[in-house]
Amino acid sequence: MTSVDWKDKKNLTMLADFYEFTMANGYFEHGMKDKIAYFDMFFRDIPDDGGFAIMAGVDQLIGYLKNLKFDDEDIEYFRSKNIFSEGFLDYLKNLNFECDVWAIPEGTPIFPQEPIVVVRGPIIQAQIIETMVLLTINHQSLIATKANRIVRAADGRAVMEFGSRRAQGYEGAILGARAAYIGGCVGTACTIVDRDFEVPALGTMAHSWVQLFPSELDSFKAYAKLYPDNCVLLVDTYNVLKSGVPNAIKTFNEELLPKGYRPKGIRIDSGDIAYLSKEARKMLDDAGFPDCGIVASNALDEYVIRDLLNQGAKIDSFGVGERLITAKSEPVFGGVYKLAAIEEDGKVISKIKVSENVEKITTPGFKQVYRLFDRKSGKAIADVVTLADEIIDESKHYEIFHPLYTWKRKFLKNFTAKKLLVQIFNKGQCCYESPDINYIRDYCKNEINTLWEEVTRFECPHKYFVDLSKPLWTIKNKLLKEHK
Repeated sequence: MTSVDWKDKKNLTMLADFYEFTMANGYFEHGMKDKIAYFDMFFRDIPDDGGFAIMAGVDQLIGYLKNLKFDDEDIEYFRSKNIFSEGFLDYLKNLNFECDVWAIPEGTPIFPQEPIVVVRGPIIQAQIIETMVLLTINHQSLIATKANRIVRAADGRAVMEFGSRRAQGYEGAILGARAAYIGGCVGTACTIVDRDFEVPALGTMAHSWVQLFPSELDSFKAYAKLYPDNCVLLVDTYNVLKSGVPNAIKTFNEELLPKGYRPKGIRIDSGDIAYLSKEARKMLDDAGFPDCGIVASNALDEYVIRDLLNQGAKIDSFGVGERLITAKSEPVFGGVYKLAAIEEDGKVISKIKVSENVEKITTPGFKQVYRLFDRKSGKAIADVVTLADEIIDESKHYEIFHPLYTWKRKFLKNFTAKKLLVQIFNKGQCCYESPDINYIRDYCKNEINTLWEEVTRFECPHKYFVDLSKPLWTIKNKLLKEHK
């Protein structure tokens, strides 16, 4: 079962803010149902004051849009509200999705104030999908971004997603685990995610397993007999150093070695993990098990992991739960969905939202995003938001400038330009095939490697440049003057 098939089993068309339908009814009644509108999804701030975020959720967005329809029960619900016209209800009943949609591919590093999803189509259709576009991309991008921070803090050590039971609902657990894998986790404790998305399911035992047997040693031996080729024992149910590790060593010697197996590891889930891991490492090494890994879990995040490693903790992998799956330190990815343009007589008319808060002023027009790379180093220099039909000529010098502080300018040469937004729907028909989840994960890792280290650091990261092309800046500046 592919991820799109999984979502196709559900009709989520009614998962929308009520005002989307009241506005849509108004558009219909004012003869605007066929008015072509352009909407951008973008975000304003990177979670945890990071240097970049990660795009995720496009595959689920495709599944939602492919299944966009209203059934008889939906129509009867609207009719019962006594505020919607019969003509509008008939429109919904016979809805035929006709929008064009573009999105930045999953796994791509993304930055504030650039469109990451663009929707063009009849205003009613483009409006009523707002909530699901935001919900789908916001959630998975948030978790993929958090997971990648934790993975980078682990400095090459494996990170497992362990948060299913603490997630906000079952879809938070399932799709969060998918996003965490894109962000770099090696697998998940959530079984259904392995079945439906082919994200490896991982896990050992709970404390209840140890408690159920007459003794800790009995529980360890029973587990080793069942799973001799993947034996990881939880050693902190009673006392890590006095009983847990000694009983694990005894089990390895009596149950695994005689059968030709080597232990995979032990897990520590409580206590002073830095100290306990160092002492456990000595005990395992002295017993002849230097290849036995140590797994740490218990309320971990990127900062705790970094501190543990700085303290010399002897940990080979991490199981991270609630602080990953909920992005506990900053649990909101603030993506927004704003009107950018309409069409009149086939001509694109740019629209702008003005605010006293500069960061809330939108960028008008039908747009594309280019990422410019230094040809010599392969590193990303800047993103440039352009009009959709603009071409950045790599054979010529190109000037970038700050869209607010326009005197900050730089001429680029010897660079390559890559379009980031790719079309996923053409006139309502899906025209994009989502890559395999492992491809997305590898792509994400490779794309992050194109960012300078200054952008990826945790504290005070370098602010990556997201500039406007001169033609787009001119349109925005003109509209701002008109709306003074």
